[in-house]
Amino acid sequence: MVVFALFVISKAGGLIYNREFHSGLIKLSSNDLLMLAGSFHGMHAITKQLCPTPPTSANTSGNTVLAPSPFVSRPTGIEVLETSHFRVQCFQTQTGTKFLLFTEPQQPNIDSMMRKIYELYADFVMKNPFYTVEMPIRCEKFDRGLDGFVKVRS
Repeated sequence: MVVFALFVISKAGGLIYNREFHSGLIKLSSNDLLMLAGSFHGMHAITKQLCPTPPTSANTSGNTVLAPSPFVSRPTGIEVLETSHFRVQCFQTQTGTKFLLFTEPQQPNIDSMMRKIYELYADFVMKNPFYTVEMPIRCEKFDRGLDGFVKVRS
């Protein structure tokens, strides 16, 4: 199975990290990458608000009561986009940072991969005293950790 690329998008919608691990996706210009990140950020925000509201019903005293809902209490926005050639998996942190992982559609265990990538990010980027939040990520330990993790699975 193949992991094509990883993008990290800040909570403001800016592309703060992009890394290609395997050729297969068409090369995009820097401007196209920035537009892709901003567009995904906007679509994610809109789809987060599209979550249907749970149906209501009246109880015996006439008060409106929310019926049990099969939906998660907190809407999440776009989590997966899939085509016949690639799949984009999105993981959003509690702080709003989004990780986009581009893989083959059949890639197994993407959730565990995203969790490990987030652990690498937390360990090597967020604990780096020289890193400023929301700025582009330039951390060799993070790059090496990703190489070691992703290339073993490709």
